[in-house]
Amino acid sequence: MKALRTHAVGGPETLTLDEIDAPVAGPGQVVVAVKACAINFPDTLMIRDMYQFKPQRPYAPGGEISGVVESVGEGVTQWQAGDRVIGMCGNGGLAEKVVLDQGRMFPLPEGVSFETGASLLMTYGTTIHGLKDRGRIKAGETMLVLGAAGGVGISAIELGKAYGNRVIAAVSSEEKAAAAREAGADDVVIYGRPPFDKDQSKALAEAFKAACGPNGADIVYDIVGGDYSEPALRAIAWEGRFLVVGFPAGIARLPLNLTLLKSCDVCGVFWGAFTAREPQKNAAHVAELFELLKAGKINPRVSARLPLERGGEAIAMLADRKAVGKVVVTMA
Repeated sequence: MKALRTHAVGGPETLTLDEIDAPVAGPGQVVVAVKACAINFPDTLMIRDMYQFKPQRPYAPGGEISGVVESVGEGVTQWQAGDRVIGMCGNGGLAEKVVLDQGRMFPLPEGVSFETGASLLMTYGTTIHGLKDRGRIKAGETMLVLGAAGGVGISAIELGKAYGNRVIAAVSSEEKAAAAREAGADDVVIYGRPPFDKDQSKALAEAFKAACGPNGADIVYDIVGGDYSEPALRAIAWEGRFLVVGFPAGIARLPLNLTLLKSCDVCGVFWGAFTAREPQKNAAHVAELFELLKAGKINPRVSARLPLERGGEAIAMLADRKAVGKVVVTMA
């Protein structure tokens, strides 16, 4: 079978399309014929050895897949050949077949495309956990989303609206602003590129405050970090919740006196660890996501579809922050 693999530390241009042996399911495992693999920001980091998990090379990146069960290992009772599934594999998704632990998979309902299914778990899974478990979201609140035009950002806009929030989207271009509005954002702030000096940081904070209104943002959903985080924190509401989701723009240095002055919480959102620690709660979240999808309240936006041999280009799109919505690699 074919797999797009990393053999040495480097960027997406170092990936090679290899012919390798097909995997075999061990006890408690399932072999899935991959139909689609969604690309996520951790994929851009793992191949450069910049992520907290460093798989042994060679391996195929890609941790979020959809496909059809091909075979099952000993002790697997809940899956059988022919089942349509989505799942998280950590890595290995940029291949024609992959092995998953049976507990890392969910059924893909009829009528939901493989591309949509592959785009649901990591982005919307992260956000539903962040907003409900960490952000304690309530109807009638205001939420500020940084990096609002990417896959996670659009999931935050849609879920924020589904839970009755007024959503302010912060993005870096007019094109991304249009995507955020299409996803349901009530207002948009377009920010510049860092680094920001003191005056630029203050101006961005004022722009956030003006968009959020006099009470500020009850939830700040921070996907980007870096110089964007402090201005957003300055726009937070009394007893607001600042959710740390990612930091492609760098790890922020927050002035902690602001948390005292606003009596606010700064909360980490680590969805991967949550799924391992609380699998039943995560399964309930996934079931809720499919209900919201069925109701038309969420809709993963796939902006680019590339074949396996161009998977490196898909990863580069995220690394260069050019992606709007989700980028998906499809198998022939």
